Amino acid sequence: MGRTIGGLASQGGVGVETVRYYQRRGLLDVPARTGASDLGGGIRRYGEEDVRRLRFIRSAQTAGFTLEQIAELLALDAGSDRKRAHALAQERIVALDDKIATLQAARQALSRLASDCEATDTGPCPIIAAFEAA
Repeated sequence: MGRTIGGLASQGGVGVETVRYYQRRGLLDVPARTGASDLGGGIRRYGEEDVRRLRFIRSAQTAGFTLEQIAELLALDAGSDRKRAHALAQERIVALDDKIATLQAARQALSRLASDCEATDTGPCPIIAAFEAA
């Protein structure tokens, strides 16, 4: 029979307002209301394809894709443009590699500061002094 927006949100691991936001952005379709009359009413029902699409959006966001890039990936999926999808993935890989390098450098710097802090009990803490100077 399909699920309500609350059921869709739950299966996608998001809130109802997130589903509505994705709909406003054109990432998710808004199904017609079932049982609607001239007076209004009716309930929107979502199927497995909606769950799959919502999970794809969430996974792509976790990989660091923007909503604009996700919209492009969804459009590419419909048109089977693997070359562009590959290019988008490569762009994300480069961005992730840059972020990893930055995080590794920050970790090394903090590790050195922690070692310096442990090495002596006198004077100001090198960790605090380093962050005050920044």
